[in-house]
Amino acid sequence: MKLKIKKDLLLENLNKVSKAISTKNLIPVLSGIKFELTKEGLTLTASDNDITIQTFIPVNEEDMTIDKEGIIIIQGKYILDIVRKLQAEYINIEVIDDLKILIFAENSEYNLNGISKNEYPKVNLELKDDFISINNKIFKTIINQTSFATSNDESRQILTGINFKINGNIMECNATDSYRLARKVINLSKPSPVEYNVIIPSKNVLEFTKILGDDEEDVEIHIFNNKVIFKYDNVIFQSRLISGSYPNTTNLFPKESILKITVNLNDLYNVIDRASILTFDKDKNVVTLEIKNDILIMRSSSSEIGRGEEKMNINKNNDEDIKISFSARYVMEALKSFTGNTVELSFVGEVKPIIIKDVDDDELTQLVLPIRTY
Repeated sequence: MKLKIKKDLLLENLNKVSKAISTKNLIPVLSGIKFELTKEGLTLTASDNDITIQTFIPVNEEDMTIDKEGIIIIQGKYILDIVRKLQAEYINIEVIDDLKILIFAENSEYNLNGISKNEYPKVNLELKDDFISINNKIFKTIINQTSFATSNDESRQILTGINFKINGNIMECNATDSYRLARKVINLSKPSPVEYNVIIPSKNVLEFTKILGDDEEDVEIHIFNNKVIFKYDNVIFQSRLISGSYPNTTNLFPKESILKITVNLNDLYNVIDRASILTFDKDKNVVTLEIKNDILIMRSSSSEIGRGEEKMNINKNNDEDIKISFSARYVMEALKSFTGNTVELSFVGEVKPIIIKDVDDDELTQLVLPIRTY
């Protein structure tokens, strides 16, 4: 294998695939990046068995010239560090005696030991003809608005993933840790011929969104029995699926409410943020919300620290009053997921879920369970 390639181009693609390299992997070959050079271009592949990322750099006289085709596995950490730190516009990579790799530029030369291509596990990244297509900005927004509500508890693995339900041109995404729930429902531009109900590990989807740019390129979603493949630009990203049935979350949303209030999102966020300063337990940081007439009162107290109170004006849909306690952190994280200026909070009772929606956008719904304080 022998090629000359523009440094910035190689580094950009190495950064993408390196997200799939695990330093804790028990299989040594998976700490490497597979370089596969053909007359069409250079394919880079990295995997940790949980996710696999592949990029393709097409041959281009200005960006890359190929002298000899071949396949080699190069230690990911070292090739990434070398390419990142080399001060040259172009880098030469040459395989000598099958497993010796020579990397050189104008004033630099490095020799690395490679790994045989035969040791690398077989990876099937074949795509389907029927796939779901979605704008990459919309996809990134969906993940940012839901992923924070997934659980970190590996003993409840199903709740560590985001549930994707696709039926026709409707895609519904749910995430919950059993204390809160984020739901986003969108209309797809093209209906799916197949109905899907799958759970994708949240951390894997978040890694994929880090690769997405700010362009208008679409993301292709190819769903299989035990895996999902995302295709974007020159990147193919594969993740395992979490097996099992996701809990039915539809019943959690109350059909009626005793009180609805509308309030400026930033004002409410800041009131909760300030009130939570005096909460003792930073994980739960419980605050109490009381609505009297058209005033919202936010209180927090701790026998060790003291007590605080914040007030703000609100609009409400009836004369009902309510008093309810909840995790300040959970509600603040829910509020951060909205992009509008005004939100609506629906209350069903003191021990019933709080529903938060954007006044001008019903695609996103956040649900937070209250906390008993007596």
